[in-house]
Amino acid sequence: QGKLVESGGGSVHSGGSLRLSCAAAGYTSRRYCMGWFRQSPGKAREAVATIDRDGTTGYADSVKGRFTISQDNAEDTLYLEMNTLKPEDTDMYYCAAYSQFMTAVEALTASPIDWGRGTQVTVSS
Repeated sequence: QGKLVESGGGSVHSGGSLRLSCAAAGYTSRRYCMGWFRQSPGKAREAVATIDRDGTTGYADSVKGRFTISQDNAEDTLYLEMNTLKPEDTDMYYCAAYSQFMTAVEALTASPIDWGRGTQVTVSS
């Protein structure tokens, strides 16, 4: 794990919204492919959203239409806007950097090269 730092997690009721932020340690300003994944102990990592150097985005089917990934290259910050949250979205969310020239679609199934310590999202019914 490198110097990526996530923030913005918390507890909300079903149907609520959260916005995660990530101080991207230079990755977005250098136009790396970036993304968010979620993972709980004992469970496989699931990439939920990615964005490549051209600004093309990719989403897991489970979050399409509800989550939006964006980035501010000047501020070197990655965001994940999460709407209409469901209890099954409860997880630890990690900001991740992927290979610089990887596409958003490729990154959905690729291993990240760097990630943060995570921020917890809890959605109650």
